[in-house]
Amino acid sequence: MATLAHPEATDTLLFGEGSAPALLRHTWIQTQRLLTRWVRDPVTLLETLVVPCLLLLMLDIVVGSQIEKFSGHSALYGSTPMVTLVGALSGTVASGVMLGREREAGILARFWVLPVHRASGLAARIIAEGIRIFAGTVVIICFGMALGFRFQRGPWQALAFLGIPVLFGLAFATMVTAIAVFTAKAALVEAVALLSSLLMFFSTGFVPLAAYPQWIQPVVEHQPMSVAVDTMRALAAGGPVAGPLLKTVMWSLGLIIVFAVPAGYGYRRASRS
Repeated sequence: MATLAHPEATDTLLFGEGSAPALLRHTWIQTQRLLTRWVRDPVTLLETLVVPCLLLLMLDIVVGSQIEKFSGHSALYGSTPMVTLVGALSGTVASGVMLGREREAGILARFWVLPVHRASGLAARIIAEGIRIFAGTVVIICFGMALGFRFQRGPWQALAFLGIPVLFGLAFATMVTAIAVFTAKAALVEAVALLSSLLMFFSTGFVPLAAYPQWIQPVVEHQPMSVAVDTMRALAAGGPVAGPLLKTVMWSLGLIIVFAVPAGYGYRRASRS
């Protein structure tokens, strides 16, 4: 009596492990695996949701009123976008550490010898990162709205607002992935977390640009987190969007272009080792 084959095995027999249907199915399965693992990992949840919300609350309590007196508008329109970006970057670093652990444990090598599409692993990480960043952004925005943040320009601008952290976070994730697959040392990935902290403290989302010393203002104004914050502030509260948005896209695409090939090569090399 014939037995029914497993759906995944059937896909492999009918289309081959290198086919487009196999890529779609295997990418979806690995995306679910990553999301399930992140949800069950307390460090990832802490870095993505809890710490950013606490940071936003602290900023609103400690410096919110002073910034409002200095600038004449609510500090939440700078701190809320900044914290969504910090949450995206922090979660990306936690994911990079987890990727390094999977490399050391030989999980990537096990997937390499299975009848799995070669591109599905990296594609799944990109999709899972985007979903994680979007979900984390929604949670942080809801927390910010409880503190007084509001979208004042309409639903389309609000949707574009939510897309900025995803674009920015995926660009940063490309860099972190390139680092994580070439080294097993978590300290190097943690150094990237230090970089994200410097970007936060020297950005226009932390305090207004005029509050910084004049000699460092050009650096603060044009660094990647500042231009992303300025874009999100304009989408939420009004102001020029085209200039900051163009700079944000250029920074993001620049990171992707520089680190995409090393990340892909390193992931393939780590999987075969």
